[in-house]
Amino acid sequence: MPDLGLDVLWKGSNFLRILSGLWVALRISLFAVAFSIPLGMLMGVLMTKKNRVIGAALRVYLEFIRIMPQLVLLFLVYFGTTRSFGWNLSGELASVVVFTLWGTAEMGDLVRGALISIPGHQYESGEVLGLSRAQTYWYIIIPQTLRRLIPLSINLITRMIKTTTLVLMIGVVEVLKTAQQIIEANRMSSPNAAFGVYLVVFLLYFFACWPISLLARYLERKWG
Repeated sequence: MPDLGLDVLWKGSNFLRILSGLWVALRISLFAVAFSIPLGMLMGVLMTKKNRVIGAALRVYLEFIRIMPQLVLLFLVYFGTTRSFGWNLSGELASVVVFTLWGTAEMGDLVRGALISIPGHQYESGEVLGLSRAQTYWYIIIPQTLRRLIPLSINLITRMIKTTTLVLMIGVVEVLKTAQQIIEANRMSSPNAAFGVYLVVFLLYFFACWPISLLARYLERKWG
């Protein structure tokens, strides 16, 4: 039977360290999602307004975030701003800031797309029924927008969780960084440790993201 290097995980507290690293990645994602959703919703609503100045500024922000690789943005925030402005920014906080910037841009574009996809006659129907503008939004527009938005935003969450692997490049000890440390520490005694450790990391990410993907798929079928 081939040696998969799984024995390394049961040495000392290695497996608990892996789980602790996963929690760091999930914690960064959860904080970023918590900030991104309200900010993205506000951004999406503003992007549908007919104010050219606000629309142009938000479009520039969206394109900047989309074009800039997340890794470069991490370096810019963590290394660049700390030296330029002289503040003490931890790697984890810098990661939350970067993922919030990214999530806000993506969420804003999703909200904008969901709002403009509502046919114009839906607004007219509210007027015919005697509803005010606020009541039309609350009873007609928002429920339809949420049906379009929720599955897409859930997929954004899974993308954000997977992309947290980049934060190891600024020294954050998350699951992938912990895996590298374990492999290096056992390189001589367990030369095949890389396969087993990275396999476990893959499975942990899979089981963290799979239920979220299933929920998005279920909602798409239910509200399709």
